[in-house]
Amino acid sequence: MSRAYKFWQLIGVSLAIYSTVAYPQSISVKPDLARGKAIANQVCISCHSAEGSGATGLGPNLAGQHIEYLYKQLGDYKAESSAKAPKRNNPIMASFASVLSEQDMWDVSAYFAALPERLAVAHNKEMAELGQKIWRGGIAERGVPACAACHGPAGAGIPVQYPRLAGQWQDYTIAQLQAFQQGARVNNDPMQAIAERLSEKEIKALADYIAGLR
Repeated sequence: MSRAYKFWQLIGVSLAIYSTVAYPQSISVKPDLARGKAIANQVCISCHSAEGSGATGLGPNLAGQHIEYLYKQLGDYKAESSAKAPKRNNPIMASFASVLSEQDMWDVSAYFAALPERLAVAHNKEMAELGQKIWRGGIAERGVPACAACHGPAGAGIPVQYPRLAGQWQDYTIAQLQAFQQGARVNNDPMQAIAERLSEKEIKALADYIAGLR
């Protein structure tokens, strides 16, 4: 069996595993953008800014993100009765998410999803080129599939299943890959497995390339 065949077989398996990650299949209520804006202005903008781009690079760029993905992440910050900790363990976000109803979650997710995209930029040509290689082709010898296989060639993602990554802040991408790698973020098993196979340099390279994706 050739290395190329094994690699593409791995991508197929990865995609199959990704498809088992629990995402809402449809929007269960009619989102109210005005109400979502009101919630955002009350509790979200101090960290995520009025534009949804994040007050600092450590906060995610939410503007234009898929509504279903945002909804799921809010749910993952909430503690489950059968779990010791939420799937995304962040005390600040947990305190906000815990008081949101299902309607609130859809409303605020719809508001951020409707905002115009605010895009970061790549800073280091050499690192971005390495990131591009991993994004497009993965790392076959370590079982790392191409990021584009799930997130799309231009990082647009797929609504319901995969987040839009194009233009995300470098620091935030690095922090999330490290959280997957170290087991601090446990709401996506395939991403944990993939992140564990990446070096620190590769994580930084991917983050820089992602920031410049359009």
